[in-house]
Amino acid sequence: MTDRESSSADTAERALARKVLETEAAAVLGLVDRLDDRFNRAVALLFECAGRVVVTGMGKSGIICRKIAATLSSTGTSAFFLHPAEAIHGDLGAVRKDDVVVAVSHSGETAELIRLVEAIRRIGARLIVLTGDPASALGQVADVAIDCGVAEEACPMNLVPTASTTAALAMGDALAMTLAVRRGFQEEDFAHLHPGGKIGKRLMRVEHIMHRGEQMPVVGPDTPMPDVIGQMSAKRLGMTCVLDDAGRLAGVVTDGDLRRHLSGAADLMALRARDVMTTTPVTIARFMLAVEALKILEDRKITSLVVVDGRGRAEGVLHLHDLWRTQMV
Repeated sequence: MTDRESSSADTAERALARKVLETEAAAVLGLVDRLDDRFNRAVALLFECAGRVVVTGMGKSGIICRKIAATLSSTGTSAFFLHPAEAIHGDLGAVRKDDVVVAVSHSGETAELIRLVEAIRRIGARLIVLTGDPASALGQVADVAIDCGVAEEACPMNLVPTASTTAALAMGDALAMTLAVRRGFQEEDFAHLHPGGKIGKRLMRVEHIMHRGEQMPVVGPDTPMPDVIGQMSAKRLGMTCVLDDAGRLAGVVTDGDLRRHLSGAADLMALRARDVMTTTPVTIARFMLAVEALKILEDRKITSLVVVDGRGRAEGVLHLHDLWRTQMV
């Protein structure tokens, strides 16, 4: 192949790729003007579902269904994928009367889904269908049929499911996100369901990683300095909380406080905690996001924060090392 032929082939491939992306983008945008009360009724069915959401589809639509089920599960709705062919061969026991079934079929005539729907109707579960033809067999028997039709597939032969599966996926996301907002799903809920990975770390709360109880270094205002140093050495956080009799934070003694008093005229070991402590330490609440706490540590150029409740009582200590341990820094 000559350089000219190679360049021409590259140009043709990029043109085809551009056409695929434009076709799929148009398919998704085409759904916007078709949103109507059927979408609202589908959201209502999902919101009122007393059981679980069962998402089902064949072939490439089945792959899209797995993603829709995963998105619903990750945003507070109990959902799972059910293979329609396996369902009619024994797995139908997973479907219950109080479930809602979401079926995805571009043609609306998928044989396995039609057979499955007959059984679903006998069980009594409700049915939402995402289809390219609301007048199809599946569309007509659904409680709600949402139009996900596309003008053409992105496949040059207009055969391989491409734009149609993208449209179904986008509509599934629209349902899931609308449902999550209706449920009042918040960041803390998301963090609870995503304890691992980058997302989990970003949404981790201080209370999950702080030192508490016996791990927290604590002394009283009148604690002699040898005991203060002993507590700091034992807990190995480079500091100790100074608490009054009610457990409220009176101050902190840090390695820096010790160094500053070592250069003074007074005998450090003859002092007590109240003589050395910083009385206005930086504090945070246990519900704060760990990434927000990290920013405070970096901005203040300090290594630890005391976690207090609404009454000023110490609940724990967050150290920079805790964030290193969770690979947040």
